[in-house]
Amino acid sequence: MRISVVIPALNEQGNIGRLVKETYASVPLQTLAEVIVVDDGSDDKTPQEIKTLIEQQSYPGLRYLRHAKRSGQSAALKTGILAATSPIIATMDGDGQNDPADIPRMLSKLSQPGTTGPALVNGWRQTRKAEGSKRWASKAANWIRDSILKDDCPDTGCGIKVYWRDAFLRLPYFSSMHRYLPALFQTYGYVVISSPVNDRLRQEGTSKYTNIGRALIGIYDLFGVTWLRRRSILPTIEEERP
Repeated sequence: MRISVVIPALNEQGNIGRLVKETYASVPLQTLAEVIVVDDGSDDKTPQEIKTLIEQQSYPGLRYLRHAKRSGQSAALKTGILAATSPIIATMDGDGQNDPADIPRMLSKLSQPGTTGPALVNGWRQTRKAEGSKRWASKAANWIRDSILKDDCPDTGCGIKVYWRDAFLRLPYFSSMHRYLPALFQTYGYVVISSPVNDRLRQEGTSKYTNIGRALIGIYDLFGVTWLRRRSILPTIEEERP
């Protein structure tokens, strides 16, 4: 299965170029269809890093898309996935904390599109490298979310994921939906599994999120996702004729 790697980025100067190079070094070229970097309105040298790599012509399939205005990580993911040419998507955060070397192993656990096996392989950072407050905030958020949604996902906020493109495009879009993909995939009848992945420290820049800001948005979204899951109906086709 060939894959499209989609990386949303906002002001990731010093991180994004290194991550793209690592991706091409880690994922076999016969597997890697393209890498799509979606720039969500950066005002640093993120665009220059990617354009320089494209001009070098050493990274086949490297593409750069830029939003006219900042629209959020979920919007950047959808932009990249809509532009992707492969039926399989791998996503990573642009800060370099996800390790692209995990992608081949995660891909091996994904089922072929249209079969009954896993449609989403979600990364699971069993050993977090982030500062203590963020680790505890993440654990608390995962516990609260799982208590309400019952999605049995230990690390829904992990940015590295591999999944079917068509399945993602069937999901209802909303801001911050990227934090609820396991629950949304399950709601739409797909199998979801988790896979242990490497977690790394950010090398440059600072996080775009704060614990308080993420908590407030998370509570608001959690009510919305709960409502959405209860209101979703998946009819079974009993008969079909030409």
